[in-house]
Amino acid sequence: MGRRSSGFLYKSRDFLSKTPRERGRPSPAKYLREFEVGDKVVIDVEPSERRGMPHRRYQGKVGVVVGRRGHAYLVDVKLGDKVKHLIVLPVHLKKHLG
Repeated sequence: MGRRSSGFLYKSRDFLSKTPRERGRPSPAKYLREFEVGDKVVIDVEPSERRGMPHRRYQGKVGVVVGRRGHAYLVDVKLGDKVKHLIVLPVHLKKHLG
């Protein structure tokens, strides 16, 4: 037996599945969300959009918007004692209500 693959979507079957009621593409409004530098955002991966998708380890994490890269946002997320810099499309982000 060879070594199992541990690619980008490894062990993400449940995390990348939607309930039947949620199936399909998100509304255009989700793609056009605007955030300001300094806004707190929650990473909430949209499974039907693979572009600009962060790794599953960041699902549910809260980060801070620090800039733009074209249509995407630069988000700083604390992971342990490090700060990770992610490039994420707005369809995978929600405003933090805290």
